Amino acid sequence: MCGIVAHVGSRDCVPILLEGLAQLEYRGYDSAGIAVLSRTGGMRVHKAKSRVAGLAATLPARFKGSPGIGHTRWATHGEPSDINAHPHVVGPVAVVHNGIIENADELRAKLIAEGAEFVSDTDSEVLAHLIARAGGYLPPSGGAALAGAADGAENADAVGQTGAAEHDGPAQGSRANGSGATLKTNGAGAKTSGAAAKASGARSATGTGKAGRGNGAPADHEVGGDLEEAVRQALTSVVGTYGIVVLDARYPDRVVAARNGSPVVLGIGDKEMFVASDVAALVRYTRQVVHLDDGEVATVRADGFHTSTLDARTTTHEPLLIEADLHSYTADGYTHFMRKEIHEQPRTVERALRGRIEERFHTAHLGGLNIDAREARAIRRVKILGCGSAFYAGQVGAQLIEELARIPADAEAASEFRYRNPVVEADTLYIAVSQSGETHDTLAAVRELKRKGGRVIGVVNAVGSAIARECEGGVYLHAGPEISVTSTKTFTATCVVFSLLALHLGRIHDLSPADGARVVAGLHALPGQVSQILAEEERIAELAKDLTGYHGMFFVGRVRGWPIAREGAQKLKEVSYLHAEAYPASELKHGPLALVGPDLPTVALVPDDELRDKNISTLGEIKARRGRILVVGHGTLDARLADDMVEVPKNEPELDPILLSVPLQLLAYHAAVTLGNDVDKPRNLAKSVTVE
Repeated sequence: MCGIVAHVGSRDCVPILLEGLAQLEYRGYDSAGIAVLSRTGGMRVHKAKSRVAGLAATLPARFKGSPGIGHTRWATHGEPSDINAHPHVVGPVAVVHNGIIENADELRAKLIAEGAEFVSDTDSEVLAHLIARAGGYLPPSGGAALAGAADGAENADAVGQTGAAEHDGPAQGSRANGSGATLKTNGAGAKTSGAAAKASGARSATGTGKAGRGNGAPADHEVGGDLEEAVRQALTSVVGTYGIVVLDARYPDRVVAARNGSPVVLGIGDKEMFVASDVAALVRYTRQVVHLDDGEVATVRADGFHTSTLDARTTTHEPLLIEADLHSYTADGYTHFMRKEIHEQPRTVERALRGRIEERFHTAHLGGLNIDAREARAIRRVKILGCGSAFYAGQVGAQLIEELARIPADAEAASEFRYRNPVVEADTLYIAVSQSGETHDTLAAVRELKRKGGRVIGVVNAVGSAIARECEGGVYLHAGPEISVTSTKTFTATCVVFSLLALHLGRIHDLSPADGARVVAGLHALPGQVSQILAEEERIAELAKDLTGYHGMFFVGRVRGWPIAREGAQKLKEVSYLHAEAYPASELKHGPLALVGPDLPTVALVPDDELRDKNISTLGEIKARRGRILVVGHGTLDARLADDMVEVPKNEPELDPILLSVPLQLLAYHAAVTLGNDVDKPRNLAKSVTVE
């Protein structure tokens, strides 16, 4: 949630911040803002209740500087507004924050009692006050100093948020929401404590040494100066999650970043450095990155960086080379990223399979699991954990593992698992599933399992992500960046990876070579069959257009089809905002059938498997109540049982669910397009859920 970008270097950072924020809008898009240090000294801040394009459009002329920080917001505390937008400024300090400060109310009350004045409803403003005070800034005796107004026409744009102690303009002012607000501070003139005097002295001592590329401090003894120490001191009183970047007008050669539960990535450039919450903001400028670990602080200058723990112990990092390039983050001629990513799925499946099938033994080779055959045979149960689409893919995976490996398996929402004090068994293999590798609830579940001695592997897309680093082994999806908030290709890739894992475990257990060969042949057929489904897009689009006339839909499926029904319903809800519910087909008669009628269509998954007759009976129950039915399945059906049908190619029964999901993605996409929704950025949602 929320996008963060920062830059330190000699060039004007404003275009870099705006470009980076545009790449990160899928992480949050209800407001945005930037802060830079101007060449003439002082800080300039501009923020708006708008998307990044709106922020850029309202940016004052000659708004330039470096270093700088930027943020695009997904609201957790306080409604979207100019003032609640980040960065939050107190005196010479500006902060951008991703996460939730759980003890914000307590800290706010304490700070107010000490004379602080708050202007926003956010928890993040607490951080700005804490860091400013820890760094020696105290507001003038007349109360909290307000942001110094910018010269000329910008006077009226001054935001009512604590800023520099000296100011020329009105104490407070703001534009109407959505038009943007600008403030300018000089970072000087504040009342200071002893710590501030120390900070002033430290400033002249900084920047004399080269920060090592992850392995060393500057040549002088001082690493981050008092800004780094102020951040450390402030964070000792904070309970919750954060990824932050701090800019201080008194330290114009650096920014300081810190992480606990929310991703922070450093990008290494040529005599310049970057900080972001996601590599998407960095690929235009560098492919060398360092992921901060929880509990780490980084001082970042143009010539390098230094990392350490909250108790000031130096840490080291080797930069990673990221696989993605800028092309991966462009729509490439498609109207929406969601449609592009749906159409990328044949190649996505090919990448997920590449180099992982052993034809000789009719099995899969997954070296990253770090589980040998003897250890695999000792597994007595598999528990899969994920959230949202990752959870539903986990349900598909559990079914595959039970069918092919004959190991008891189930999937559970990670957000529930972590809170119910689960029994952790030594012979259970736990699998954490997350596209981003940063999903907060899943990461917390992984850490709880590790604390209790459980064996955890990961199935993730983002290389170097927190879950990938925390787990003992795992499998990467290699699906490439997924920009649309709605998961499509990563869901498919996850199901394919679970097919490989189930095949691998099955061949170690009791799956015969003949059955292994059957599944391998089915996996090889998947890319071409997905392409066949995509060729039917025009017809599915017409069905979607017709179905948007209803207020909602049911999705039903049995056993293998049940998690696909859940995923299909979620897709429709996410992008079309039509109400959709999924049920096991056999459960309709236990309550939901009361809602079935001419005004509520049902999408039914009817594969040609051992349960086909049972599914046809369910269709009869719906038609008896005059319900409209869209069947997604194999073969043909009596016209009396289905009003419409989308036929998908037949694969092996265990792999059919992968294909059944693709038409449902197209259905949701075209329903959203018909209704005129923002397909890639659905309301109230964000791509990477790094908060509880």
